[in-house]
Amino acid sequence: MTDQDFQIGDRVTAIYKTGKYIGEITGIRPQAYLVKVMAVSKHPMQGDLHNPKQTEVAMFHQRRSLAYREQTNVPMNMVRHYEGEIPDYTESLKEAVTAMKNKLLEDKTEWNQKSLEMLEDIEGDYFK
Repeated sequence: MTDQDFQIGDRVTAIYKTGKYIGEITGIRPQAYLVKVMAVSKHPMQGDLHNPKQTEVAMFHQRRSLAYREQTNVPMNMVRHYEGEIPDYTESLKEAVTAMKNKLLEDKTEWNQKSLEMLEDIEGDYFK
């Protein structure tokens, strides 16, 4: 598939930073597609993107998922066609958070523990 296969209105999966989303193309830029988020497939990793899995960094970032209907520019090579029904945003976010928490609980590393703390803090805001 080439970049030209996408049009405004197409349903896609889009990887943005370390999160993966299901959404709709709402604009086409020279190097990116503008994607409106409709569901979360994978929650973003916590911490410093430039030093993954490290805790000894200047700032261990808390990374939130993109919001429902939020639009973001996604590099063209990070967009794929999506077939199927788009899940409910809130339910997909709950599933993505649960999946990430379960993954973090598999190993007792310092990075996993710090990430889990950040994720649990975010979770409190998401599902008030």
